[in-house]
Amino acid sequence: MVRLRAAGCVYAEEEAALLHGTGATGPALEALVARRVAGEPLEQVLGWAEFAGRRVRVVPGVFVPRRRTEAMAALAVRLLADRPAPVVVDLCCGTGALALVVAEQVPGAEVHAADLDPDAVACARLNLPCSAVHEGDLFAALPRRLRGRVDVVTCNAPYVPTGSIALLPPEARDHEHRVALDGGVDGLDLHRRVAAAAPDWLAPGGVLLLESSEGQAAGSVAACTAAGLVVEVVTSPGTGSTVVAATRPDAAVG
Repeated sequence: MVRLRAAGCVYAEEEAALLHGTGATGPALEALVARRVAGEPLEQVLGWAEFAGRRVRVVPGVFVPRRRTEAMAALAVRLLADRPAPVVVDLCCGTGALALVVAEQVPGAEVHAADLDPDAVACARLNLPCSAVHEGDLFAALPRRLRGRVDVVTCNAPYVPTGSIALLPPEARDHEHRVALDGGVDGLDLHRRVAAAAPDWLAPGGVLLLESSEGQAAGSVAACTAAGLVVEVVTSPGTGSTVVAATRPDAAVG
């Protein structure tokens, strides 16, 4: 299987083969080619992205899952391996790719996903059971019964500084909703909000996983430490992944 941009480079010949592989012909195929020539991400044109060895549905405007985020999915699965009937939440879920990996690889897990963007919610419901996907602002979107019961929170929140959005590749800047990219002045507005609220939702020993960057990790760590969480930074040089793993202590936080 040819890996898409989320995992690496795709050459023109491979893109052509993937577009032909959709089964579209004539004007329908020409329309797909025109969308790609106009700069729309290949994954949005095809309607799917490859993520952690599976195809994830993608619709126009929704953030395309990146290869580096596969490391956070794998870490979540490892953390959940020995937890009976764990509860997992994927915040800022986009397509729901992280939640999908956990749901498939952790038998018995109760998996929830949430996003503020209605288009992302609709897309995630193509990949996950509709009842598992919630629309709203971070933890506020979740059922109240989950408070204090969540074993792992995965969160690939937007962390691009507002002033840097103009410097992003056109595929992201022009074809992914700004709400999925803009992390505020220093890129960490959402990290601070998620970290501050996480202790109320995590079970004792539960873990918040935040995707960050090498340059922003210290700020993400500070936000989690301020919330009373015990923090570790996990890097994966092969994919450029930086994940802040913040654990709620067994004793009550605060």
